[in-house]
Amino acid sequence: MPKTPATIKHVLPNGLRVVLVPQPGSVSSAVLVLVEAGSEYEKKRTNGLSHFLEHMMFKGTTKRPTSQLISSELDSLGAEYNAFTGQEYTGYWAKAQNAKLSQIMDIVFDMYLHPIFDPKEIEKERGVVIEEINLYEDTPTRQVHQEFSELLYGDQPAGWDIAGTKQNIRTLQRKDFVTYRDARYVAPGTAVIIAGAFDPKRVLKTVQKQFGSLERRRAPKKPRAIERQSRPAVRVKFKESDQTHIVLGTRAFSMFDKRRYALQVLADVAGGGMSSRLFHRVREDLGAAYYVRASADLSLDRGFFSVSAGSDNKRAPVVVKAILEELDRLRRELVPVEELQKAKDHLVGGLMLGLETSDQLAGFYGSQEITTKKLVSPAELNRKVQGVTAEEIRIVARAIFTDRSLNLALIGPWKKETPFRKILKF
Repeated sequence: MPKTPATIKHVLPNGLRVVLVPQPGSVSSAVLVLVEAGSEYEKKRTNGLSHFLEHMMFKGTTKRPTSQLISSELDSLGAEYNAFTGQEYTGYWAKAQNAKLSQIMDIVFDMYLHPIFDPKEIEKERGVVIEEINLYEDTPTRQVHQEFSELLYGDQPAGWDIAGTKQNIRTLQRKDFVTYRDARYVAPGTAVIIAGAFDPKRVLKTVQKQFGSLERRRAPKKPRAIERQSRPAVRVKFKESDQTHIVLGTRAFSMFDKRRYALQVLADVAGGGMSSRLFHRVREDLGAAYYVRASADLSLDRGFFSVSAGSDNKRAPVVVKAILEELDRLRRELVPVEELQKAKDHLVGGLMLGLETSDQLAGFYGSQEITTKKLVSPAELNRKVQGVTAEEIRIVARAIFTDRSLNLALIGPWKKETPFRKILKF
């Protein structure tokens, strides 16, 4: 396992967290600002506000009053930059050559701290966000996962779309942005992560100067997701298409559960690569799908395991049945030694390859800090994964692969659930 950079964590007097990840040999440096704000912190009337607000942070600050000034300055630095909104946090980032770090820090920090929310820009951006929603609705590989979330969690924040509804986007006003930002964009709910080749003392001093005056206030807590299920559930969305998109999954547990590493290895065994069980069974043997993959999605207070696939319409029930049979094998049989080691090495290898650049490294540590507030190094994560046993995988499989926790969402030319409800059992 290659040596990974040591992290430096500092908490400012106002509660803001700073994580520095020095990489002396890096050719670039990245700045990432994360905040505990996402769709699960919204009300039904304001669903989509976190994401809309993220758009507006690029539309002007007191120092840079137009979006053109922000983008032109970043482009002139040769920077890569973007933002993202999730269910539990929002992030703003930029990456550039090491010599440009102080400049991209100034821009990203300015966007985060001093947005102006120009009403004219809000009106224009409504159309952009609505078109983004239209894009998602026209992309079944993405939309089927939203159907799966709604099937699992229903009409509560955990089940709402991050992008929100078109109706909400049309009605949100400037005061909504200001009120929400004042409540959530507070020092204790913010983490600043810097990765790359830089002087830690100098960078920390800059962060302290920029964020030191940010008010120390506690943001409202996220409502806990409510989970209720006593039998298998199916959700079918009719769409004329040449392919049926499937998400089949079960409820699991939160990211704080000690079984999370066993679940991650289980997901890799099931559908983590081209040599995985599901890829071999569904694509190679049946020839019924182009893509098939498995994943574990764990959040602060809940989690799920899922398998997604794009299937030939007529053979969709066959694919669902094959997936269930492969998952059932994990309940009944121990994963052979060689296959288990392959899955572990594939999982860790993917992680390490994903940490080759400064922005990816910042994201790795930042996502941990903003959620668990505990940093696990790549080396420690490798030890956890390598320590997973075949019996632990089978124990997890038996715990989560039960009939009453099964959920199946589909998008395709299907008008009835019957063909799938009949086979949705182990």
